[in-house]
Amino acid sequence: MTRTENSPPAVVTALRPHRSILYMPAANPRALAKAKGLAADGFIFDLEDAVAPDAKPLARDQAVAAVKGGGYDRRLLIIRANGLDTPWGEADIAAAAAAGPDAILLPKVETAAAVEAALALIDRHAVGAAPPALWCMMETPRGILHAEEIAFASPRVACLVMGTSDLTKDLRARHVPGRLPMLAALSQCLLAARAAGLVILDGVHLDLADEDGFAAACRQGLELGFDGKTLIHPKQIAACNAIFAPSASEVADARRIIAAFEAAEAGGKGVVVVDGRLIENLHVAEAKRVVALAEAIAAQGV
Repeated sequence: MTRTENSPPAVVTALRPHRSILYMPAANPRALAKAKGLAADGFIFDLEDAVAPDAKPLARDQAVAAVKGGGYDRRLLIIRANGLDTPWGEADIAAAAAAGPDAILLPKVETAAAVEAALALIDRHAVGAAPPALWCMMETPRGILHAEEIAFASPRVACLVMGTSDLTKDLRARHVPGRLPMLAALSQCLLAARAAGLVILDGVHLDLADEDGFAAACRQGLELGFDGKTLIHPKQIAACNAIFAPSASEVADARRIIAAFEAAEAGGKGVVVVDGRLIENLHVAEAKRVVALAEAIAAQGV
């Protein structure tokens, strides 16, 4: 089913925190258990890049057991399958769909047809009335060029995830401060995600020793419009959460805007000014989003 401008919201909405989504190698049971005590907003149990070929069946079984076993509180649980063009992809998606995570992450998505094939497989194996959402990795030149097609392929596509490491390799680009080689691709996918009403996550930062560079990349992602960032190590969680969360002053400002607008409406006033700024409907909508996100983060308790 193709998404249109009037399609319902995706299964996983932007009002659920997506500040920090940590990749966890599903072949490592200690990592899966450790995740229960980490403050990330979600975890991607990885069956693909982080798992050697001979360990993939075991990783699949352990990811399924982790999802079914629970204990991750309100955190999002996502299983990253291998691609359908690999020997493991179909079994990965079938097992993940039956386990019932929040979403299944499909790597190297390049066309709407790939989305439709994955969703058909999910539907054959999902248990219950609410099958997992589909998240799509955007990590190849062809995938970036087809970002709009992918984002609008189905209302069940809930999130685009930037795979900047693979994309950098395919472009023969370089990992440099400021990420100039990535900006066109990041912007292309942001436009597609926002047009379709999807969550979108920035790619990983590979240099664990470069804390300043990581923080700068998080701030850049926030300024561009990303909902959060994918991570490769628990040490990145705290900084990522802090940068992608509304600050106390931003929340207070948002509440003032909402209150002033509501008071003006009740009094029949057509013009609202807060701290010298003219407030319009678009500002109120953004203020309500900021407050809702802050409340969702507080409710999550991590």
